[in-house]
Amino acid sequence: MAFFSALFANRNDSASVYRRRVEARRAGVRASVTALRAAELLRAPTALMQLNESEALTVVGYMAMRRCAEGEAVIRQGDSGGTGDDGFMALVIDGEITVETEDMGRIGPHTVNVLGPGHLMGEMSLMDGAARSATCIASTDVRCAVLTREALTTLITEEPATAAKLLSAVALRLSHRLREVDGKLRLYSQLVQSMQQEIHRLVPDMD
Repeated sequence: MAFFSALFANRNDSASVYRRRVEARRAGVRASVTALRAAELLRAPTALMQLNESEALTVVGYMAMRRCAEGEAVIRQGDSGGTGDDGFMALVIDGEITVETEDMGRIGPHTVNVLGPGHLMGEMSLMDGAARSATCIASTDVRCAVLTREALTTLITEEPATAAKLLSAVALRLSHRLREVDGKLRLYSQLVQSMQQEIHRLVPDMD
């Protein structure tokens, strides 16, 4: 009996420690204007609008606030776990981020997007830990909230329901992005085909 009493007492102690840790995270978010702003932006249409207010507040409790100076590379194309990048995802709170890619055949980087408050970056690497596909540079001083893969693992352990909702929202966002890329590729293919037809019309003996 003493063994079982000690066993269940340890479980109760662990549950109590867990509850205190979760409540401390939530209290920290409620006490921070920046964290509350981050929770609001996390639910924006440009981020993860599938989360409700309570879920967003919970997720922000696992994120770290970070300041980036103008010109600083928040994410570098090609970086991965082997280069010290653990695959974090970042939410822009204040400032502006320029997204650039470097492709073979181009002399310099190519700007593909500009992100402002309420935009996310790095979601793919958060999910798979693979190398970054683009470089994200702070074009102004920036404040952002960062969710690392380690913090995501803790969230899954401590708040599995919220973690499942977060992962589902991120997956849906990535799916929409892939569909946009597929649409652009189809349009590009149609344009190429139309150009070839026009060339053959203008120069029928080209073949």
